Amino acid sequence: MPLDHLTAGSGYRAATWNSAHALPDTVPDGVCDGRSVTTVEMSGRLLRRGIALEYVTLGWNVVGMAVLAVTAIAARSVALAGFGLDSLIEIGASTVVLWELSGTGPERQRRALRLIGTAFAALALYLAVQSSLVLAVSYHPRHSPGGIAWTAITAVVMVVLAVGKARVGAALGNPVLRAEGRVTLMDGALAAAVLAGLTLNAVLGWWWADPLAGYVLVLYALHEVRTTFTRP
Repeated sequence: MPLDHLTAGSGYRAATWNSAHALPDTVPDGVCDGRSVTTVEMSGRLLRRGIALEYVTLGWNVVGMAVLAVTAIAARSVALAGFGLDSLIEIGASTVVLWELSGTGPERQRRALRLIGTAFAALALYLAVQSSLVLAVSYHPRHSPGGIAWTAITAVVMVVLAVGKARVGAALGNPVLRAEGRVTLMDGALAAAVLAGLTLNAVLGWWWADPLAGYVLVLYALHEVRTTFTRP
C-alpha cells in the first residue's frame, strides 16, 4: 500500500475521531455559568446575614430578660414585667426562624409560620389581660430610670433588626423570616409603648398611658395572627 494513502487514511481517521470527541462550544447550564455561581453566592450571603440577625435578636432578648426582671421588681412595674414576657416570645420566634433556615421545604415553612402565629396570639392575649388588669386596679408603678433607658435603646435596636429581616427575607423570598421580622417590629413598638408609659408616669403621673398603648398593640397582634393562619 502506498505511503501517501496510509497518511491520508490516518488523517481521515484522526479528523473523524477529533470531530466525534470534540468539546462542545457551549457549556451546559449550571456547570460554569458565572451568573448561576453569583446567584448562589448571593443567596449564601443573604442566608448568613439572616442567621446573624436572628442570633443578635436572640442574644439581645436573653440579656433583656435579666435586665427587665431586675427593673420590674424594683419599680413593681407590670408593664416592664410584660415586656420581659414579650422578650421570651421573641426568643421563641427567633429560635423557630433559626430552625427553619437550617432546612428547606414548604412544609417546614408552614410549620414555622404557624409557630410564629401562635407567638403573636400569646402576645395579644397577654397584652389584653395585662392592660385590662392595670386599668381595673388603677395600678401606679414606681419610677424606673433603668427601665426607661433599656426600653429606649431596645426600641431603636428592634426597629433596625426588623428592617434588616424584612429586606433579607424579601431578597430570599422567605416568608418565615419576613413574618419574624414583624414580630421584632412589634417588639420594638411594645418597647416604645412601655417607654412612653414609664416616661409619662414619671413626668406627668399618667399611669394609664401604658395600658392604652397596649390595646393598640393587641389589635396589631391579632391582625398578624389572622394574616399568618390564612396564608395559602
